[in-house]
Amino acid sequence: MPMPRWMGHVNKHVFNKIELRRGVRAVLGHVGRTSGRPYRTPLEAHPVDGGFLVAVIYGSRTDWLRNVMEAGCAELELHGERVALSNPRMVPTDVARSLIRPWASQPPEFLGASFLQMDATSIVVGAPTA
Repeated sequence: MPMPRWMGHVNKHVFNKIELRRGVRAVLGHVGRTSGRPYRTPLEAHPVDGGFLVAVIYGSRTDWLRNVMEAGCAELELHGERVALSNPRMVPTDVARSLIRPWASQPPEFLGASFLQMDATSIVVGAPTA
């Protein structure tokens, strides 16, 4: 079971702003599916062969997830680099957990996270777009 939606709203409007200022987490750049506005969402991204896995702990109705799925692409800022991502797809939890490196932190089982996998298509040069 995903985390409650109200917790996602608090995270989106309070803690995400703090995390963006801290600059420690990976940041997903995506475009609003109805507004066309660029957004930046801090999250945990796990490198896997050919791309990245992202835990989806607030369920499939999460705005950033819906934006990425509709656009079919996003951009990830990680360790000073920006990577273009494409081919977003949800993967089974057991498959995703087997792909994450053993020493990497994973969301606790009780959060009931699902996982989004995306392919890295290129390293982007220049200023962030979102």
